[in-house]
Amino acid sequence: MIELRPSESDEDLEAWRSVRSAVLPNERTSSVAELRASADGGTLWLLAFLDGELAGSGVSTGGSTGGAFTQPRVLPAFRLRGVGTQLLHALVDQALACGHADAGAQLEEPGSAAFAARFGFTERNRQIEQVYAIRGDEPQAEVPEGITIASLRGRPDLRERLYPELVEAALADLAVDRPIAITEEEWWASWIPSDEWAFLALDGDSLVGMAGLLDDEDRPERAENLLTAVRRDLRCRWIARALKQHTLRCAAGRGLTEVYTWTQTGNEAMQQLNRSLGYVDRNTVVNVRAALPLTG
Repeated sequence: MIELRPSESDEDLEAWRSVRSAVLPNERTSSVAELRASADGGTLWLLAFLDGELAGSGVSTGGSTGGAFTQPRVLPAFRLRGVGTQLLHALVDQALACGHADAGAQLEEPGSAAFAARFGFTERNRQIEQVYAIRGDEPQAEVPEGITIASLRGRPDLRERLYPELVEAALADLAVDRPIAITEEEWWASWIPSDEWAFLALDGDSLVGMAGLLDDEDRPERAENLLTAVRRDLRCRWIARALKQHTLRCAAGRGLTEVYTWTQTGNEAMQQLNRSLGYVDRNTVVNVRAALPLTG
């Protein structure tokens, strides 16, 4: 028997996190506090049980590129037994109840493509995961003349300026199928929940770039790159490279062993920059979307 149950308590959300971590062991999973902070009024976190055993989880929430984001996940031992189908239908019901006309999802494993196609999901774009193995002897950043790199930590003046002066335009330039539409509050809650290891590039008093690290509380030896962004009129001037170099040297100084990042197809310049610094390609995720209600 398949049972679906909303995740409401912290214990439920930890169980939800455990499924995501098992399905995506190479990727950071948001903490319970971060999950709660990023949820909107229509967010539904679901747990799935098969004959009383935790078998999967799912989330339905408002997507940053419009529509809903409906993502079912099933633990390997419980697949091909109807759990994913029931999860998806429940998540889509939530999306429809919230007034969404379409839903997006991610194909995180090769076997999920056929499942998604059954319900009318089609590919919109892809993201490439690139990973850097820390050596311990990372060089000093080659900072362009006139540019300085500063920590965001302890700088409320720069924090107040970051979204309107840099991030808003950077999000508009991301190579996604539809424009990202999030508020500044959502940005801080979902994209950079901690500014502990965020770095900014300054040209005098002008804020011209950012990069940094997002720690993984489950795997403290690794971190994910924060959004790397440079002001439009100053791109191709080695600022992004300097910010990345500074970030990797910081990671080495902290004793981390791995830094990874996700970059959309359409942003091959950043992919090439990462490779030139020593990142290697590890995984690809396909972003898909379907009209609601589903066809399957």
